[in-house]
Formats: sequence, structure tokens, C-alpha cells
Amino acid sequence: MSLDATFERVTLDLAEPFTIARGTQTTAENVIVRVTDEAGMTGVGGAGPAAHYGETADTVEAVLPSLLEVVEEVGDPHAIHEVESRMASVVNDNPGARCAVSIAVHDLAAKRLGVPLYRLWGLDPTTAPDTSYTVGLDTTERVREKAEAAAEVGYPILKIKLGTDRDRELVEAVREAAPDATLRIDANEAWTPRETVRNSEWLADYGVEFIEQPVPAEDPAGLKFAYERSRLPIAADESCITLADIPAIADRCDIANLKLMKTGGLLEARRMIAAARAHGLEVMLGCMIESNASIAAGAALAPLLDYADLDGSLLLADDPYDGVDLSGGRIRLDELEFTGTGARPVE
Repeated sequence: MSLDATFERVTLDLAEPFTIARGTQTTAENVIVRVTDEAGMTGVGGAGPAAHYGETADTVEAVLPSLLEVVEEVGDPHAIHEVESRMASVVNDNPGARCAVSIAVHDLAAKRLGVPLYRLWGLDPTTAPDTSYTVGLDTTERVREKAEAAAEVGYPILKIKLGTDRDRELVEAVREAAPDATLRIDANEAWTPRETVRNSEWLADYGVEFIEQPVPAEDPAGLKFAYERSRLPIAADESCITLADIPAIADRCDIANLKLMKTGGLLEARRMIAAARAHGLEVMLGCMIESNASIAAGAALAPLLDYADLDGSLLLADDPYDGVDLSGGRIRLDELEFTGTGARPVE
């Protein structure tokens, strides 16, 4: 068997500027990977690198030739363990780049067997949780408008970005605009431990479900302080990057928030989910701002999750790839006929 592997960098415009506590972006740089077998069948994956974790589209492009060489040398999309293991030995960092290749290989393997990826893993598609939809930082009135529009479309869960001197005002605006929505908060490391505890009191009064990464990842003691005293559950995102982080956060949070672009591959993502379960943690899968070339793979993992935050492609003005239907927040794995991850070029 022989495989041909290629990649392409794409600049994706966002539907509108997206702001969190660390800054604003109007475009997302993704890198699309394609792995084609000798019969002409192609698997697709994508990297949505995050500079916060030391990875950019430039670094992805720099290491992909070495990673794709591994794929071509192995020459078998079903030898997924060998591919991921050898990629990790060739490129230790750049998890987004490795994950893009992992997704493409998984996509091709499932397509060759004629099944969706979730079925290849033996998962029940009907157990997938709904995904949240993120409301980025903005003026209070604009945040209210975004929340109202999301609620009207039918998104049952809204994630509110905070980390300003108007946090309470923003939450109040969202709750007024979407009185029936489940609310989640993401402070992106912007609060101190004591602020987190204080904020958890009034956030609970607004019916917030949990708080994501309130304190800096560099302050593990602060995360534990917040976890032990918060009125609401705490999810760890920036504090949870690799498999080795799982036992370290087990006594500092309630929920491990994984992202494919942090894990380095789908096999590693599944290992992290299993490790989190073994340590008594609930599991959420989040994302960067990504094309369906990678979001669709995250959706395939959804039946293993307690919470999903897979709205990255929903924030784009145009996505060159279609994927699993996430409109209205539902992850409809079993309502479409597809093989692989379900990602496919827009026609």
C-alpha cells in the first residue's frame, strides 16, 4: 500500500471579531492535511494552532513535511498507533500539526472501511451532549444582541467570555437575552483565586453551570484554592494540556477540558479522556477556531464526553469544509449518512 500526503494553509475570516481576555482576532490560520491512498480515497484533517501554546501556522508548516514523511513511510492508514508514535518521536512539540495528520489518517482509515469514525470506535452516537456556543467579549449591548441571536437560533448552552471590569453586567445581559439557556463562564486565566471564589457566589445566582480556567495556569495552588472554595464547579483548560497534566489537576478541578490541538492526536485524546475518568474527573472537549476539517473529528469523540464546546467552525464567515451538523447546538452524528469524520469539501 502507498499513501500520498499533502497540506495547504488557509486563512479563514471570522463572522465577526472574536475577543477573549487575552485579545481579539478577526481571522484564523488553519492548515489542512490530506492523505490519499492508491485507490484515490482521501482523508482530511486540520490544524488550528494556538500561539498561546507556542504553535503557529508557520511552525505547523515547518514540521508537516517531516510528519507526512512518517505517514508515507508507514504506508498504512490502519497502522494508526505506529503513525502517532513515530510522529511523536520525530516532532515532540507542535501538537496541532501532529493532530491534523492523526485526524486525516483516522478519516481515511474509517472511509476505507465504509463507516463513520465514531462507529470505528464503537461509540453510541445518541449519547453525544449538546455543544455550547461562545459569546465573545464586546460592548454590553453587543453581547446582549449576540446572546439573543444565539438563543433564537436554538443554542441551548451559551459560554460567556469574561475577564473585564464589567463581568457581572455582561452575565446579566446574557441572562436577560437568553433566560432559558444553560450558561457557562470562561475567564481565560483573568481572575485571581479570591476573585474566582467571590465571583462564583453571584454567578451561581444567575444559574451558571461551571467556571472554566478562572486563574492562570502558572498558579496551580491558586487553582486548588478556587476549586476548594468555589460555589460552582471548576473546569481546567490552560492547566490541562498533556496526558501528564491529568493526575496533576485531579485535586484542583471538577472537569478536564481537552482540546484536540493540545493533545497531538486522536489516540492521545482518547487516552486523556480515559485518564480523566480514572481520576474521577468529568470531561469536556473544547476547540480553537477551526475548520470542520478538525471539528468533525472532535464531534466523533462526543459520545465519550460530559460536555462539548465544539463551536469553532460556527464562528467562521465561511468554512471550506462541511462537517457534522452542529446547528442549534445538537451534535447529530446519527442523523446523516457519512463515513470517516464527516468532513468534506464545500461544493
